[in-house]
Amino acid sequence: MSTDNTEPQGIDRLRSTLRLLYHGSSTVALRFQFAVLLVDLAIIAFFIATPLLRDRPSYIWIDVAVAVLLIADLVARGLASTDPLRWLRQPTTIVDIFILVTLLLPAWLANFGFLRILRLWTLSQGGALWRPLKKLKLTQYREQGEAIVNIVTFLFLVSGFVLTFFGSPDSGIEGYVDALYYTVTSVTTTGYGDITLPGTAGRLTSIAVMIIGITLFVRLAQSLFRPHKVYFPCPQCGLQRHEPDAVHCKACGHVLNIPDDNH
Repeated sequence: MSTDNTEPQGIDRLRSTLRLLYHGSSTVALRFQFAVLLVDLAIIAFFIATPLLRDRPSYIWIDVAVAVLLIADLVARGLASTDPLRWLRQPTTIVDIFILVTLLLPAWLANFGFLRILRLWTLSQGGALWRPLKKLKLTQYREQGEAIVNIVTFLFLVSGFVLTFFGSPDSGIEGYVDALYYTVTSVTTTGYGDITLPGTAGRLTSIAVMIIGITLFVRLAQSLFRPHKVYFPCPQCGLQRHEPDAVHCKACGHVLNIPDDNH
């Protein structure tokens, strides 16, 4: 009887500890979260550099090490979740699991390796990137940070896609830098014309890259230049964006009590 009771208690204790580390605000939790963030950023840097490192002997060992780290992180986050099944159904979790599969099966899923950069997007959506801003009382810059993350993720994602499916001497894309150069010139609509994607599929890809890229750039410009507003849902009408010093909701006049992170 004691053995049966000890095991569930041990698991509950582990889950409670992980929940405090991943979601808590204590000094120990913040240090842990910052360490996890640094590891995640190092992993993302590896994903970005993957096309340049793939032919090196050490690549496979780094790949395996990153896979082990992601397994440990996913298991820990699953245990820390109050509802593991709901956590598994979240888009960010599904993307992370797919990224892990590409690491575990590099020979079979090599053509989908460019999707690993989506780890940057899942990191942004999970909020891990923005905890340091909260600690430094700079949460007003989160919207700009999210816009930058989206455009950077898109650039590297498209570059990897172009290199994987259109890379050839005929198209002028012989390496990762060529693919990144094509992506940036397409997104900015500069279009020098020295590198073009062949065929109908190439033209359709270029159209999609330009449309989505311009949209992301417009959102980035809006977040950088429009007046800063805070996110605080009005209890009366639900309006979410207000002036930082607003006392009443401008839509319905309801009295607001917006927390001030700077005091």
